[in-house]
Amino acid sequence: MSDVTQMLVAVGKGEAGAAEDLLPIVYEELRKHARVRIAREPAGQTLQPTALVHEAWLRLVEAGDHQWMNRAHFFGAAAEAMRRILIESARRKARLKRGGNFERVEFDEAQLAAASPDEKILLIDEALEKLREQDPEKALIVVLKFFVGLTNQEVAASTGVTERTVERHWAYAKVWLYQTIRENQG
Repeated sequence: MSDVTQMLVAVGKGEAGAAEDLLPIVYEELRKHARVRIAREPAGQTLQPTALVHEAWLRLVEAGDHQWMNRAHFFGAAAEAMRRILIESARRKARLKRGGNFERVEFDEAQLAAASPDEKILLIDEALEKLREQDPEKALIVVLKFFVGLTNQEVAASTGVTERTVERHWAYAKVWLYQTIRENQG
């Protein structure tokens, strides 16, 4: 069992100081994932990688449910926390842009093309939630590749599947998400 996995187990058991001991071990990798994710954000993103890591860490540790099975499970949970923080930021910006009264509207293709980067993130998030309900494994691969920026090899190592499986699931998920977004528009 690796050091990280042993620390995750200790955090899961609620051992005193375990979370504080874990943070220095995983901090740089979390920052690396946050930098990749922030770099993919549209211009005007005000959230910095350090702030994203800190907010994600607080959500992970303060959530109360610290039962991470292994390193991959922990980094998947961290990626999901970062994704949700960025989605919430996009929703907040969209709400402010429209005077604070954010309402669901139907989009046609022209509207999607004209959608702001924050609105596109929200459309992708909505479709991703539907994919998660239908196929959590493929949704996790989307989160790890799209939101964290992991390579196929890194995703395969994190999830315990082959690179070929990651490639097939990624290809399927991209098409599925595109079709779902188009169907929701119209």
